[in-house]
Amino acid sequence: MTKAAELAKMGEVLTNSQIGGRRNIVINGGMNVAQRSTSETGKGADAGYFTVDRMYYFENGTTDVRFTQSQSTDVPTGEGFAKSLKFDCTTADASLASDNQLTLKYRIEGQDIQQLKWGTSSAEKITLSFYIKSTKTGTFIVELSRESRKISQAYTVSSSDTWEKKTLTFDGDTGGSVVTNDSSNRLEINYYMGVGTNYSSGTLDTAWTGGTNANRAVGQVNAFDNTSNNILFTGIQLEVGSQATPFEHRSFGEELQLCKRYFHKTGGSAYCNIGTVTNFSSGAMLGPYKHPVEMRSAPSVTKSGDWAVLGGDTTVNQTATSSDSNGKVSEIGFSGGSGGTSGRSATLRFNNDANAYLHWDAEL
Repeated sequence: MTKAAELAKMGEVLTNSQIGGRRNIVINGGMNVAQRSTSETGKGADAGYFTVDRMYYFENGTTDVRFTQSQSTDVPTGEGFAKSLKFDCTTADASLASDNQLTLKYRIEGQDIQQLKWGTSSAEKITLSFYIKSTKTGTFIVELSRESRKISQAYTVSSSDTWEKKTLTFDGDTGGSVVTNDSSNRLEINYYMGVGTNYSSGTLDTAWTGGTNANRAVGQVNAFDNTSNNILFTGIQLEVGSQATPFEHRSFGEELQLCKRYFHKTGGSAYCNIGTVTNFSSGAMLGPYKHPVEMRSAPSVTKSGDWAVLGGDTTVNQTATSSDSNGKVSEIGFSGGSGGTSGRSATLRFNNDANAYLHWDAEL
């Protein structure tokens, strides 16, 4: 887009009052934050959050597809992006089973989309824009899904291994129930990358409907049918209205804090200090852990590596648990260690293990 065209577009959306406050509903659409990892191999058998924050891979059925997922520096030229999310196919499946679904999902809390007024006669249109680079060309499908309601649109990847910008406007949903104002998953953006006939044997639903599976991804190509295939995404933006505006680049620090509502990782140095705990029995300790931001819900905790306490007693290789938690603070317990005097407080830290971590997870 030329600068003159971009300025003209900005004038149009200003006239239509589309710009005001934060425009992009998507967090980390520029793929800058990757707290868990920057590269994971052998993925594809199970669903999960693997690398870039807030980007969820969903797999239905059993497939041979395997890929390396990574935070890549391959980005569109001249658009201000530094990172993208990359799927590099390492094991292909050229004949997907009928129940297979290979999807990149982004999930949104109900309280973050009240401005859409969906489920009422005043429902707002919404515009999704993004950049994609795919070895596989042809028809791809994006679906919006909310509770039992769904709508899909097709778009075309025209040139192999070339960054292309796509813009799709969806009608507001006047049917169904009003979006619940809570912290639960109330809207998903589904980027289909491969599906079986259970999801593609009907007629594509391009209007809001109760959602027949056979109509959800009609025409979708299989982006994992060859080990030469890659597919990359960046610049995902979802905004109210029928006009796509330039991508809203937020600072890394702001994006990171937004991501920490859903997941954050403690660790990264050999003797990282976690806080004060109290030994309530031999080899077992308990203490409060305050989260850096208020999390969406009471998080689960996963531990890796060696830990120790300072203050006269030492205990390592413990099992971590989280109880009596809320989004602001968790009671963290460690058990299965050695030594310790009941009633003594001490500082909990990593035991000379830069790879040790605590993962706090409150994802949708």
